[in-house]
Amino acid sequence: MAMTLRLTEEQERALTLLAEAEGVSKQEAAARAITEAAARRVRDDRVRALSREGRDRYATLLDRLAQ
Repeated sequence: MAMTLRLTEEQERALTLLAEAEGVSKQEAAARAITEAAARRVRDDRVRALSREGRDRYATLLDRLAQ
């Protein structure tokens, strides 16, 4: 699937720096950054959900420990 990515000059410079630092093309650097951001987001959402479940499950105990 082809896609055109429009970047500001600042974003273009950042992408160039990222690609150079990783030793890859700008296309590869952009693809990696997107994949890594998506993985972090999904992982962060899951951690928040597990934390919320734990707080709900142990709310009474946590309240007693806080006293």
